[in-house]
Amino acid sequence: MKQQSKKPYYHVTAGLIWKNGRVLIAQRPKGSHLEGLWEFPGGKQEEGEDLEACLEREIEEELGLKVRVDKTLLTIDHEYDEKVISLHVFSCTPLAGEARALRAQQIIWVDPGELREFSFPPPDMKIIEFLAGTGEMTSGGAHVL
Repeated sequence: MKQQSKKPYYHVTAGLIWKNGRVLIAQRPKGSHLEGLWEFPGGKQEEGEDLEACLEREIEEELGLKVRVDKTLLTIDHEYDEKVISLHVFSCTPLAGEARALRAQQIIWVDPGELREFSFPPPDMKIIEFLAGTGEMTSGGAHVL
């Protein structure tokens, strides 16, 4: 996305972490941007960091979980009142550890069909639309384009 406004612009990652056909979501902490809304775990890219390394770092910091980033699924461009983001979405496989809510209010594993029961920010809603539109899952839980 080319930045056309004077708002700060960020690359942000999100991981679809699959386990037994369910995907992990986290509730944004109190005092954070969009507090209380649900999201797919991830975070803002740091300077000099590639997107996959960003996602692996953010998930370990937020959830205490080591993951393997498997595949790029989509990129969503979104403009908030105060910033512009490109949200890079990847499928991920848990490798080590158990997910814990280290920074989120809470985390849960949900069936993809239940995602619409939760309140998500607009870019994450596009991920849910993507999941609903493809409808294909491998037995290992990675989403197939």
